[in-house]
Amino acid sequence: MIDIRTRTLLQRILTLFVADGRVRPIWRAVIYFTIGTWALMPLSDRLYPLLQHAFRIGPGLTAANIALGETELFVVALVCTGILGVYERRRADSYGLPVTRALGAHTWEGAACGVVAAGGVALGMLSLGGMRIEGVATTGSALVLSGFAWLGANICIGVAEEYWYRSYLLQTLWKSLAFWPAAIVVALIFTADHYFYKSGENIWDVITLISLSLFASYSVLRTGTLWFAVGFHVAYDFMQLFIIGTPNGSRLPVGRLLAVTFQGPEWLTGGALGTEASFLMYPMIALLWLYVWWRFRDQPALRPK
Repeated sequence: MIDIRTRTLLQRILTLFVADGRVRPIWRAVIYFTIGTWALMPLSDRLYPLLQHAFRIGPGLTAANIALGETELFVVALVCTGILGVYERRRADSYGLPVTRALGAHTWEGAACGVVAAGGVALGMLSLGGMRIEGVATTGSALVLSGFAWLGANICIGVAEEYWYRSYLLQTLWKSLAFWPAAIVVALIFTADHYFYKSGENIWDVITLISLSLFASYSVLRTGTLWFAVGFHVAYDFMQLFIIGTPNGSRLPVGRLLAVTFQGPEWLTGGALGTEASFLMYPMIALLWLYVWWRFRDQPALRPK
């Protein structure tokens, strides 16, 4: 028989994990991240080269490689969200990404911000002599096909990464930690995943990644949806990888639009990391924050369900 003291201790321990008959949100977030990171992602890593071979996808920074990797991430996020969604009796798209709003105004507005942000950095580099356009890198029908391929790849990036980091994970941490602590935790995870798995990363790109992640979370708070962040992510990366053709971890995108050369100090050009690590990103990020604050200042802040 369990004595009263032991029973009381066990009950107190249980309340750390369960409240009102349900697992506390903080532990649901931990379960989500654990299943995805240590169970499903290692499996997808083993499948990746097999799928590369099956679809005859060559090496390099190509739209096909990006699309394949991000599709795997989306499947991981969908499975994890689906499992916890069943437990919470909610749809997998109910955590900030309702399918019915995929092509809504917030998505297009976010995309416009992405174009302005990446384009503004590029124009700044051109005016300061850090970037020079030599011509067009891809022409004819290959250019059209490459453009559609990179658009598809960047849609995969925007949907998959926002869904994995800032859908279930952000909203569930939000319930237990409050918004800003949750956004900071997500930003640190997002940045760590890029820092440790992309070559050439440095402190300047870390600042950019943390700032952009916090901005994406802030857009969820102000707009009430994750689609603004998805639109921004898609357009920003499309501008960088296809339109500008900036380096990404020392690799140049295959099938990019412009033949561009970068010259000058790394603080201006971003070095091996390209426009994302340029100091010109910081004023653009500040303008993005100001825009979202001004644009949605009269809209009530989102509350997680």
